Amino acid sequence: MKAAVITFPGSNCDDDLVFALSKVGVPIETVKLWHKDETDLSSFSLVALPGGFSYGDYLRCGAIAALSPIMQQVKAFAKKGGYVIGTCNGFQMLCELGLLPGALAKNESLSFVCKDVSMKVISSDSPWTRELKEGESISLPIAHGDGRYIIAEDEYQAMLKEGQILLQYEAQDGKESPNGSVHAIAGVCNREKNVFGLMPHPERATDLRSRDGLKIWKSVVTSLARKTA
Repeated sequence: MKAAVITFPGSNCDDDLVFALSKVGVPIETVKLWHKDETDLSSFSLVALPGGFSYGDYLRCGAIAALSPIMQQVKAFAKKGGYVIGTCNGFQMLCELGLLPGALAKNESLSFVCKDVSMKVISSDSPWTRELKEGESISLPIAHGDGRYIIAEDEYQAMLKEGQILLQYEAQDGKESPNGSVHAIAGVCNREKNVFGLMPHPERATDLRSRDGLKIWKSVVTSLARKTA
């Protein structure tokens, strides 16, 4: 099994992703690729886009990174059914790239939020959540200033019906969500369910903190094993 972690100027969670994938209990060859590479990704099982502040979050978070040379390879990889995950800044990139619906905007508070948050598993019928139970509550850290997920109501209803809403923030400190996301959405996948984006950081909860993030990494590894069996 081989995973690619793509690094951009300003990424700060790439090594966290490499570490998280080393904790799932099966051998995974993890390769870090620079965003200017145009590497053919067909030999990889998983592509991960890390959190951070790519290009200093200029223009819009993830917008410039989405134009990097390797991202056309990421898009092609995803279109062929390859598994792609984007956490925090990576989620923003996936939306900018058009691989996931919706957009990420400034937090409702207009402040950077960094804390552990609880969220509910809305669907376990995906490669990313199969090791979780629907309705289960998990805890993951967030660290973002532009994490308010926005989507039209009719599209939200369609995504909910298709099982594309995977994680939803639970009310905390009197607020429905820590950033004002529509329907408190924390993580979504595409219709084919091979592309997953979330604002929380599962890679930061694999060996410390709640360790709930490990369930997400184990889910995708189990899914990949079944896919190639």
